[in-house]
Amino acid sequence: MKREKEAKAKKKKKSGRLSTIILVLVLLTGLGIMLYPTISDYWNSFHQTRAIAQYDEVVAQLDDTDYESLFAAAEAYNEHLRQLSLPYAQYDQLEDEYYSVLDVAGNGIIGYVDIPKIDVELPVYHGTSDQVLNMAVGHLEGSSLPIGGESRHAVLSAHRGLPSAKLFTDLDKMEVGDTFTITVLNQVLTYEVDQILIVEPAQLESLNIVDGEDYCTLLTCTPYGINTHRLLVRGHRIENEQGSIVIQREAIKIPAYIAAPAIAIPILFILLLVLMFTYRRKPKRVDTSDVRNMSRPKKPEKTDSEKDKK
Repeated sequence: MKREKEAKAKKKKKSGRLSTIILVLVLLTGLGIMLYPTISDYWNSFHQTRAIAQYDEVVAQLDDTDYESLFAAAEAYNEHLRQLSLPYAQYDQLEDEYYSVLDVAGNGIIGYVDIPKIDVELPVYHGTSDQVLNMAVGHLEGSSLPIGGESRHAVLSAHRGLPSAKLFTDLDKMEVGDTFTITVLNQVLTYEVDQILIVEPAQLESLNIVDGEDYCTLLTCTPYGINTHRLLVRGHRIENEQGSIVIQREAIKIPAYIAAPAIAIPILFILLLVLMFTYRRKPKRVDTSDVRNMSRPKKPEKTDSEKDKK
């Protein structure tokens, strides 16, 4: 009987441990699912920030002769593109030239875009492949390279609603009069939003070059999560607030990816301590049969005289 009780106790103990392990695993899984978008976005932001910093470091090593040569090549490409009757359909004629222009770091980065209204600063890469759009901003093939100038129209595209990165998720918050900047080499171009449109994917007329104008359009999918149309936020070139076109930026940036783990790890640690403490303090079950036996009053033994009477 005693062995059976001990076996049952061990079985219950193992069952309790298994329940605790399962509970911890469920907790960890839940936290992972809950924190994934935040941590992933911070991690992606860290890589974006590092890519921009590395780009600035490479640019800082160039001299005026390098700048003149690089801008001249980009200007020549834009002029060739302008001569095409259907640049978005015919840009492949310049494809070999396209991917080599402005690639100073050798990783496809043209520059970077800063949009204060929605608090994003993102590297801009050549092309709009899935690989590019899943992590940063892509320069739309067939549009002008973003170096400014008359009769130029650059188009920058990015996803919205990705669980792994913010990108252009908040682009619909932009309003006419808002500004954004594009940094290419040692030059910063400022654009002021003057038109916001929602169009069908095949409607490219709004992205065409307009004679004498210097435009840049930010492009993403809309409505959020459905993506049947395209949101176009166009800006025209204005003078920088500093009153100068050429601005040298600092390459030192602080990564934001530390914030999510710094918050999540202490919370997780505290929850695990609570679970462990609760399990160890679990009161032992008392054998109720022993209690019942102890609570029953013993019958008084019969005396010898009572036995003799019987």
